[in-house]
Amino acid sequence: MKAAEIRELSVAELNEKLSDLKAELFNLRFQHAINQLDNPMRLSAVKKDIARVKTVIRERELKSVQ
Repeated sequence: MKAAEIRELSVAELNEKLSDLKAELFNLRFQHAINQLDNPMRLSAVKKDIARVKTVIRERELKSVQ
Protein backbone atom coordinates (compact mmCIF):
# COMPACT_ATOMS: atom_id res chain seq x y z
CA MET A 1 0.00 0.00 0.00
CA LYS A 2 1.35 3.38 -1.01
CA ALA A 3 1.66 6.32 1.39
CA ALA A 4 -0.51 8.45 -0.92
CA GLU A 5 -3.32 5.88 -0.66
CA ILE A 6 -3.02 5.86 3.12
CA ARG A 7 -3.20 9.66 3.36
CA GLU A 8 -6.57 9.63 1.54
CA LEU A 9 -8.20 7.55 4.29
CA SER A 10 -10.08 9.02 7.25
CA VAL A 11 -8.95 8.52 10.85
CA ALA A 12 -11.57 5.82 11.44
CA GLU A 13 -10.52 4.01 8.28
CA LEU A 14 -6.87 4.27 9.32
CA ASN A 15 -7.61 2.72 12.71
CA GLU A 16 -9.57 -0.08 11.04
CA LYS A 17 -6.76 -0.67 8.54
CA LEU A 18 -4.24 -0.77 11.39
CA SER A 19 -6.19 -3.44 13.25
CA ASP A 20 -6.56 -5.48 10.03
CA LEU A 21 -2.84 -5.28 9.36
CA LYS A 22 -1.99 -6.32 12.91
CA ALA A 23 -4.29 -9.33 12.60
CA GLU A 24 -2.67 -10.24 9.28
CA LEU A 25 0.79 -9.93 10.82
CA PHE A 26 -0.25 -12.24 13.66
CA ASN A 27 -1.50 -14.84 11.18
CA LEU A 28 1.66 -14.56 9.08
CA ARG A 29 3.87 -15.04 12.14
CA PHE A 30 1.83 -18.07 13.14
CA GLN A 31 2.19 -19.57 9.64
CA HIS A 32 5.91 -18.82 9.71
CA ALA A 33 6.29 -20.63 13.03
CA ILE A 34 4.74 -23.82 11.69
CA ASN A 35 6.53 -23.59 8.33
CA GLN A 36 3.37 -22.96 6.32
CA LEU A 37 4.29 -19.48 5.05
CA ASP A 38 4.30 -19.26 1.24
CA ASN A 39 5.80 -15.78 0.85
CA PRO A 40 8.16 -14.73 3.67
CA MET A 41 8.58 -11.26 2.14
CA ARG A 42 4.95 -10.57 3.04
CA LEU A 43 6.01 -10.29 6.69
CA SER A 44 8.23 -7.29 6.04
CA ALA A 45 5.66 -5.73 3.69
CA VAL A 46 2.95 -5.88 6.36
CA LYS A 47 5.31 -4.43 8.97
CA LYS A 48 6.09 -1.52 6.66
CA ASP A 49 2.39 -0.94 5.98
CA ILE A 50 1.74 -0.83 9.73
CA ALA A 51 4.53 1.73 10.12
CA ARG A 52 3.09 3.86 7.30
CA VAL A 53 -0.39 3.84 8.84
CA LYS A 54 0.97 4.73 12.28
CA THR A 55 3.02 7.56 10.77
CA VAL A 56 -0.01 9.10 9.08
CA ILE A 57 -2.08 8.79 12.26
CA ARG A 58 0.67 10.53 14.25
CA GLU A 59 1.02 13.29 11.64
CA ARG A 60 -2.69 14.01 11.91
CA GLU A 61 -2.51 14.05 15.71
CA LEU A 62 0.29 16.60 15.61
CA LYS A 63 -1.50 18.69 12.98
CA SER A 64 -4.68 18.84 15.09
CA VAL A 65 -2.74 20.08 18.16
CA GLN A 66 -1.35 23.10 16.34
